[in-house]
Amino acid sequence: MKPLLRFADVGLRRGGRLLFENLSLALGPGEALQVTGPNGSGKSSLIRLAAGLLRPERGSVERSPLALADDRLALDRELPLGAALNFWGGATVEPVGSFGLSSLADAPVRLLSAGQAKRAALARVVASGARLWLLDEPANGLDSDALALLAGLLERHRSSGGAILAASHSPLPGEWRTLELRA
Repeated sequence: MKPLLRFADVGLRRGGRLLFENLSLALGPGEALQVTGPNGSGKSSLIRLAAGLLRPERGSVERSPLALADDRLALDRELPLGAALNFWGGATVEPVGSFGLSSLADAPVRLLSAGQAKRAALARVVASGARLWLLDEPANGLDSDALALLAGLLERHRSSGGAILAASHSPLPGEWRTLELRA
């Protein structure tokens, strides 16, 4: 089965500093890889490289259509949350309900708290229908109820043939392979 994400002998340099070299990995349907390491080790850069937002210094990256949740919300701040999430469409899951946001469907995105905005960003990923999810610090700002919702969504995505690459300082729910980057 063809991987949804493949790095072949990838090297990445940022700000004149080599973050990693000769990195090879593959993520197939149902797999999850958590990237760990100290601040500045390249976790977020690896996610951005996987998304196609950065180019490798050497090697190659092949990816399936994907959805990215990072520190950018990527929702129109003036629209009500429901309308902003529906823009991303395509999924069989109602995006507002998928992350416990139904009561906020009519609230303008600009009024969301940090935790609500994180849940909205994750709901946007669900709404995309993409089989490959790239998540940068997905648990940051989530309360215990939202973490439980995240655990369920991650498991459903994997069991339906999706793959997840996540960067996080803290353990994420479910079973993960890990890749530790060094500063």
